[in-house]
Amino acid sequence: MADSAASTISEITLSRGAADAIPLQLVRTEEFEAYSESLSSTDQTWLSRQGFTAKPGQFAWTQDNPTVLVGWNGEDDFRAFGNLAHTLPEGVYRPVTPVSDQQILGWLMGAYRFNRYKKPSRTPARIDVPAENDAQLIADVADAVAFGRDLINTPAADMAPSHLVAEATALAEQFDAQVEVTVGDALLDRACGAIHAVGRAAEDPPALIDLTWGDVNNPGVTLVGKGVTFDSGGLDLKPASGMRLMKKDMGGAATALGLAHLIMAQALPLRLRVLIPCAENAVAGNAFRPGDILSTHKGLTVEIDNTDAEGRLLLCDALSIASEDKPKWIFDFATLTGSARSAVGTEIAAMFSSDADLATELAAIGVSVGDPVWPMPLHGGYEHMLDSKVADVVNSASTPYAGAITAALFLQRFVGKNTWTHFDIMGFNTRSRPGHPEGGETMGLRTVFAYLKSQVEP
Repeated sequence: MADSAASTISEITLSRGAADAIPLQLVRTEEFEAYSESLSSTDQTWLSRQGFTAKPGQFAWTQDNPTVLVGWNGEDDFRAFGNLAHTLPEGVYRPVTPVSDQQILGWLMGAYRFNRYKKPSRTPARIDVPAENDAQLIADVADAVAFGRDLINTPAADMAPSHLVAEATALAEQFDAQVEVTVGDALLDRACGAIHAVGRAAEDPPALIDLTWGDVNNPGVTLVGKGVTFDSGGLDLKPASGMRLMKKDMGGAATALGLAHLIMAQALPLRLRVLIPCAENAVAGNAFRPGDILSTHKGLTVEIDNTDAEGRLLLCDALSIASEDKPKWIFDFATLTGSARSAVGTEIAAMFSSDADLATELAAIGVSVGDPVWPMPLHGGYEHMLDSKVADVVNSASTPYAGAITAALFLQRFVGKNTWTHFDIMGFNTRSRPGHPEGGETMGLRTVFAYLKSQVEP
């Protein structure tokens, strides 16, 4: 996957100035009746036969001066173009009415398919970007999302910790960033006992990726991503149904790396750091056990209640390291709890933040860019659920209640007084919808990028 010669989604799908492009016209749903009256009787009949009423997601062809008409409700930009790359015939299409960057991005994000192991049945239709749109930004966002999706969709046999290290190293080389990798028993020398414990039973040893980029005088942002490349549950073994999608348990790492890709591609004036703790939670004679007590980078001891609550163990060491140089922002991404999915479902990222105003702003941005995040409470009254009689903290509360909150409270103990935001994500589209094909998804990436861009650019 770390093949820099591979075509990006933007190279496959974007066009500029194509001479033979087919006209593409947005028609707002509430304006369809008036618009229809302006057409020839031939085209009116033609549209009627196609059942076109300009509802969101609909498209139809006119017969006179052939043009593709696309229905739009005036609000949902992703839905407007999100399915067209694979429903329209192959070719190049040029908007003849003003379109937003979001609409074009929806086309590219909907064009994505994971083709590593299966030859695609067709190439996606291409969109010719009007001069007034920001083609470079659209391309960079789409490529960053596709990069993260590819990482998630790759099965664990080809996305073990060492493969994730290779991907991060290639990313660093692409953007002239620096990367340091700590592997296996060397994690103990760095006081990362929790990361080491989670991954030590796997053949491919655990690792901590530490990527840095940008001017040290710029505002600092540190991204942390949970990199569990496969989660068996450890000795508290998952059932087969719970293991089936666990190739996606490194979705947080994929999102963090995808966001880093976008920040560097857009050359945001930031001092960027990315910390990716990687491990496969496997079963072997040296696997960590319920009842074990782990030492962590923060100096806190953690009693293991459940080995299937391993993601927070990776994150706690990485967040402790992240907090040391006191960046302006720390964002972490993790496929952490089923409780978050029960709370907000699979299509919204549950968000916990130490800064209530930041959480409010991120939620509003998420709506505007079609990448929803939902503020959740860091309710201190639940801290008692993490009490341990033999260690500083237990890794998993014994009660089934408030699981996403107690996981976030556990993490909060390792970030000190830094401005920190945690995203508990699904990392996977369980159904196909416009702009979001079934499979890996980088939830929260575009929201955080839009926020950071607004903070550092005029």
